Amino acid sequence: MAMQIGGEGGDDEPVSAINTTPLVDVMLVLLIIFLITIPVVTHTVPVKLPEERNQPSQTKPKDIVIAVDKEGQIYWSNAPVPDLPTLLSKLKAEAVKVPQPEVHIRGDQEARYQTIGQVVFTCQRAGIAKIGFITEPPPRN
Repeated sequence: MAMQIGGEGGDDEPVSAINTTPLVDVMLVLLIIFLITIPVVTHTVPVKLPEERNQPSQTKPKDIVIAVDKEGQIYWSNAPVPDLPTLLSKLKAEAVKVPQPEVHIRGDQEARYQTIGQVVFTCQRAGIAKIGFITEPPPRN
């Protein structure tokens, strides 16, 4: 095997070959580490893990459902509420109950945010601690 060590002919050209020896050394070390650790990982206690379930929360009968349609009309369950002061008085009567019911707001997709914001603000003024929004669940694939 012959090897040229500079000097002859006087050309000082850079070597264009990549030295792959360090790369091979690192890859062999990684291969050995993986071969040793894989059997350790697979020998674990056999446990049946629970499967993931994503279920939308169901509205409880004691919860208050307030709906806002696209025209801005407010509904308590299915009954229309004429104005915000009436809604405030109804919510104040519910806020003193123990346990306090949750308020679920169903806002139409085309409803103005201002109307829904006024409903949330009225709930806060009445002292309701839990306010939630009901949305459509994503389609299943």
